[in-house]
Amino acid sequence: MEFSQKQSLRILAALLLLTVFTQMVYTTLYMVAHDVPRQWVWGLEALIFIFLTAFSGSSLAKIKNYSLGFAAIFASALLNVVQVGIGITQFGPFFEAAKSVESLAPVAGSVLALSFFVYNAAKVLLGLSAVAFGLTVAKQGANLLGKLTAMIGLMAVVTNTIVMMFGRIEAVPSGVTGVIATLLLAVCLLKLEADD
Repeated sequence: MEFSQKQSLRILAALLLLTVFTQMVYTTLYMVAHDVPRQWVWGLEALIFIFLTAFSGSSLAKIKNYSLGFAAIFASALLNVVQVGIGITQFGPFFEAAKSVESLAPVAGSVLALSFFVYNAAKVLLGLSAVAFGLTVAKQGANLLGKLTAMIGLMAVVTNTIVMMFGRIEAVPSGVTGVIATLLLAVCLLKLEADD
């Protein structure tokens, strides 16, 4: 099954927009309905990230231009599969064990910290992709969109790197910048001039 460059860009944009949507759903459920099971969101995200890995890898292999942007999306999607897998398979057992055996609480906390580290690393990569595609789109004529995307992408790189280095810091909007960078990245992919 072959896709044109334009079709691949549309599919990648749609998958990125789906990840933005699932992040919003997950965050809303966490804030408003903390007791509602969210594993279905993680399962859906895992499927989206698997497809994102495949389609960005395919684009990286067949589209000569934009290799940095596609490579960053590919690596980010792969990391997100790992991060979601940690959440689905490890959070429950470790936090249940920590309830029974108090000395396991630091171990459960380290599993959570690992998951966030991988999450933030993926956001750094999406930020890098947003910078790369934002600058490209700006050169192609969508100056405001491109420069805004590159600026937000750079903010995502910086904020998520800070959180990776020093741990979760409430004052550092790492997740928000990563989600906004992802949204703008998707829009840039739709604006990108295809060379079919």
